[in-house]
Amino acid sequence: MSSVRATVLGQERARGRNLKLAVGLLLAVLAGPGVSALDNGLALTPTMGWLHWERFTCNVDCQEDPENCISEQLFMQMAELMVSDGWKAVGYEYVCIDDCWLASQRDENGRLKADPKRFPNGIQHLANYVHSKGLKLGIYQDVGTHTCAGYPGSYGYYDIDAQTFADWGVDLLKFDGCNYKNLESLKEGYRHMSFALNNTGRRILYSCEWPLYIRPFQQPNYTEIRQYCNHWRNFGDIFDSWNSVKGILAWTASNQESLVPAAGPGGWNDPDMLVIGNFGLSWEQQITQMALWAIMAAPLFMSNDLRHINPQSKSLLQNKDVIAVNQDPLGKQGYRLRKEKDFEVWERPLSNLAWAVAVLNQKEIGGPQNYVFSISVLGKGLGCSPACHITQILPEKKELGLYEWTSHLKVRVNPTGTVLLKLKPIQNESGCFQLPHLR
Repeated sequence: MSSVRATVLGQERARGRNLKLAVGLLLAVLAGPGVSALDNGLALTPTMGWLHWERFTCNVDCQEDPENCISEQLFMQMAELMVSDGWKAVGYEYVCIDDCWLASQRDENGRLKADPKRFPNGIQHLANYVHSKGLKLGIYQDVGTHTCAGYPGSYGYYDIDAQTFADWGVDLLKFDGCNYKNLESLKEGYRHMSFALNNTGRRILYSCEWPLYIRPFQQPNYTEIRQYCNHWRNFGDIFDSWNSVKGILAWTASNQESLVPAAGPGGWNDPDMLVIGNFGLSWEQQITQMALWAIMAAPLFMSNDLRHINPQSKSLLQNKDVIAVNQDPLGKQGYRLRKEKDFEVWERPLSNLAWAVAVLNQKEIGGPQNYVFSISVLGKGLGCSPACHITQILPEKKELGLYEWTSHLKVRVNPTGTVLLKLKPIQNESGCFQLPHLR
């Protein structure tokens, strides 16, 4: 066989595999999850809030750095700003404490306690303050003997800790997976804490890292995980860098056959925090993270300093059109439809037969480039309509107009940037109709 013919046959086979994958994913997202999520009535759309870890890590030095240490003051300030600066109004409702809030030992009754110097009034006081702002409080613990930073873990104390959190008025538990005994104890710990939270009688959203820790040894059983958790981490901690963001996207795309069917109202894949408004991402890369996290139906947990965030990043994070895509009530996770050289096309089915489409330019050299594609290659969820109305949401909102289903669309995308679109079918009550003057 000639090398030219071999190349052509290889390309045809690759296109066939891509088509088969796209069709399979389309059927999966339209069919919806095969099992019920944790039955606490929470996370019917992806959770939104603020989480301290990526920006503030384990800074416990309140003497040298009182403004940025993990303390009662930090979370009260963030809660105040989430109300006064409009974050709560657009949907961000959880103020979440990550690792390093704990004292080094449990109390005499075996209950967890906050570090007395950094949280002098205790977690219940902080929860009451957060609730007074109309917000919810999240907290961190670990399935193992110690947290990742070395503080007391929940192993052997699952019921006590769940009741402690409920007594304090906690609304979300992020349950990490460091320092576990063995794989079976890891899985049993995640299951046990799920039941323990439900048994308190308080509705506490349960955020797991179960698949992240089990994946090096065996494939996660998402049917089982979804039965116990409201969302779950699949990938390692995000960093404030483009390499980190694009690594998460690449991993998600390569594993989307198992990830996409697992997501839906009550249970979501969590690609980790939004690092928009920090130091490592360019403006185009911030757009990409926001757009693709919306396409992936990801929980939106900002990890940034709301006291000093720049207006441009704030506007992006509060973009109501992007948030509407993320929070779409249909509850289907999007996926990568195609990859052609430096370009990727992602799509997500939305309610009312609409679709969100993101076009990502992975190239890291040169200037903006055009990408042309046929609208007919996109999801077939536009019903029988021969046309659709297209709105560009990012990088700036503009109406692109009406397009026939068989026409082509050209978008211009900056390096490492993304164009986010919403396609809405044109229909009438009795079916579909042809509109004149379509592009």
